[in-house]
Amino acid sequence: MTANHEIPAPGAIRGRLSGGYARMVAEPWLYLLPALLLVGLVILVPLAIGIGYSFREFTLLRPGAAEWVGFENYRDIWGDAKFWRTLKNTFVWTGVSLFFQFFLGLGLALLLNNGFRGRRVVQAVVFLPWAVPTFLIGLNFQWLFNPIIGPLPHWMYALGMIEEPYNILGNPDTALYGPVLANVWYGVPFFAITLLAALSSIPGELYEAAEIDGASPWQAFVKITLPFLGPMIAITVMLRAIWIANFADLIYVMTGGGPANSTQILSSYIFTTAFRQLDFGHASAIAVALLILLMIYSAILLTIRSRLVKT
Repeated sequence: MTANHEIPAPGAIRGRLSGGYARMVAEPWLYLLPALLLVGLVILVPLAIGIGYSFREFTLLRPGAAEWVGFENYRDIWGDAKFWRTLKNTFVWTGVSLFFQFFLGLGLALLLNNGFRGRRVVQAVVFLPWAVPTFLIGLNFQWLFNPIIGPLPHWMYALGMIEEPYNILGNPDTALYGPVLANVWYGVPFFAITLLAALSSIPGELYEAAEIDGASPWQAFVKITLPFLGPMIAITVMLRAIWIANFADLIYVMTGGGPANSTQILSSYIFTTAFRQLDFGHASAIAVALLILLMIYSAILLTIRSRLVKT
């Protein structure tokens, strides 16, 4: 007795295949759904609310009286001299801090990549600032710059750099140097750690071949080390610049944005506008302007990184 096997119609086969393909495509998204919802609730929703505040006249004391004002907050910051001063301070704060953090971190990474006696101890000391709370760093450097009990003004006077020990953090022309120095000390370990990890991944055979070919240490650095470090340098510089531009802890602890707004940057200006002046609409407009600037900067750095990876 033979069993009757029914041959499914071509349409049914196509339906089963399309259904299986749909399940295969949808299954990863179902696994990702909880994470996507969490990202949406934690990041996207507050971002949308903040952007919405920038188009309203919203003060904390009158939350129910928020009125739609369109681009009025953006027109206000365009004509706000304090905004342009803080923008300039932000470029100086970010650029100078990033410059010294990167080159000092690169130098330390190159040093620690070589074996020498006491390397572990030096490595622990180099990475120590990254473990210290920023609030404590700000207090320590505020003490270092104190003209009465702090050593730095007296050392600078002894070296002939200043005419007399004075409050460097209280002078609008020099106040920003204090937080910048503290930020450099704090941020050097980030570049040292990341670049040291990248250096350890470079095959040693390349340096051996370059030495056999008679290449000098500088030529080996330019032709081997830098091309391998290029993508890592691009991504670390991008991330660190974003963090520095949004990093107002040291400024708030050491100077509070003063004197006369000489150390005020955009992120600290956002905080003071929102929580001291209680003007969330104006603060949100400044935050959106900072977000746009950082997005443009990130797009440029990611473009450079993609080209470095291709080469």
